Amino acid sequence: MKRLVTLLSLLAVCALTTSALAANPVRISQVYGGGGATTAGPTYNQDYVELFNSGLVPVNLSGWTIEYGSATGSWGSSTGNIFTFPAGSVIEPCRYVLVAMTASSAGGPLPVTPDHTGTLNISATNGKVALFSAVNSNLACGAELPGTLVDKISFGTGNCPEIAATAALTNTSGAVRNNAGMDDSDNNAVDFAIVTAPVPNNRASAANPLCLATPSRGSTWGQIKTLYR
Repeated sequence: MKRLVTLLSLLAVCALTTSALAANPVRISQVYGGGGATTAGPTYNQDYVELFNSGLVPVNLSGWTIEYGSATGSWGSSTGNIFTFPAGSVIEPCRYVLVAMTASSAGGPLPVTPDHTGTLNISATNGKVALFSAVNSNLACGAELPGTLVDKISFGTGNCPEIAATAALTNTSGAVRNNAGMDDSDNNAVDFAIVTAPVPNNRASAANPLCLATPSRGSTWGQIKTLYR
């Protein structure tokens, strides 16, 4: 009985000290918002959001959404700023999924073929992007549907960050999660770097070798539970 109480106490401590967002293996790994800009020579002709699965099992993304919000605006304030993954969408372990937005005439093509195409009009400088497990249409930061927020990033003057926002983006730079998607301390400023001419990954890109070599945050109680469901 004493051993059981001790084990439960340790799990309780783990639960208290582990962020709910960090417990989810799927996270935003890149954001680029300069696509198609008419000035300052954008790197690419499409905005994009890249996701990464740091877990050990495939994750079904059907019905999940990627939603954009302006620096002080709501998530998904218009239908054009909500992308919903179609039925059958899956992200494999240690791999990526790339969602590119509507193409424009300025900038070059993405170096890899997008897995999905959306209509988010991401700011090239200041804003925020979130990943949800269900639609959160026109909801302010803090008013998200309970249990649906999977991950988020704010950049520049964007409000609602994970602890602190990253620096502002530009037409030629994007926010890239460190260690090819592995770092997730739930602090945007720490987890992301601003990279010039970022190179996105898609479903066909090579698996992250760091993820393959090391169990992805296997010490978190949230991820331990997902392995046994």
